[in-house]
Amino acid sequence: MKLDDARMLHQRKYREELRHFLVEGEHPLLELQKAARLNPALRGCVLYVTREHAQWRSPFDTHVITSAQMAKLAETKTPQGLVAVVPMLPVPAPRPGERAIYLHEARDPGNLGTILRTLAWFGKLRCLLSPGSVDLYNGKVVRASMGALFQVAVEVDVELSSLPERFPRLARVEMRGEPVFSPGFKDFDCYLFGSEARGLPAEAAALVARSFSIPGCGGTESLNLASAVNICAYELNRT
Repeated sequence: MKLDDARMLHQRKYREELRHFLVEGEHPLLELQKAARLNPALRGCVLYVTREHAQWRSPFDTHVITSAQMAKLAETKTPQGLVAVVPMLPVPAPRPGERAIYLHEARDPGNLGTILRTLAWFGKLRCLLSPGSVDLYNGKVVRASMGALFQVAVEVDVELSSLPERFPRLARVEMRGEPVFSPGFKDFDCYLFGSEARGLPAEAAALVARSFSIPGCGGTESLNLASAVNICAYELNRT
């Protein structure tokens, strides 16, 4: 992909049209290179580097550009001098024993990136995003995920109404319900989380009978979404 086309990937409409996105920074790039060793489809990435990174060892087609060009290509105010153009890949099929985390209208890019890091850490957890959620390939999401985006299966625009057909056992995680440390918490295939501002919509209660919550001392109104998913993912993996 040409440099002028790569700059267009700052905008969601061009990411969707060109089916590529940007990965910026040393750590995300190292994780991308690890993923490319396992997935040949990622070896077609194009890497742009500034002169000080000209010797960067990469399996990708690499181009050295000026600092001025990098400033226009990168999305951060102080670029690290490494930006890769990465193709969007098909979502892999579910694996045996895999559970799903469904996020309804998750709109904060930092939260989503952090959630992906958590799911990658624990493994065997896929992420389902409802319509109205932040773009998965938003630069802030990609950077906050720190490479976890390449390790977690993520489905976008998943309608709430489609879940019962796919997952026989659904559970809600919200403010009121049984404690997540209850014995039955681990018995489900998919766990639904609402947005911090609005929670889950009313139809979720009609689709999902059982609800769980994270007990606290009541010092704040609610938990951050990423924190709630972190705690639940830990609980699901606790022996």
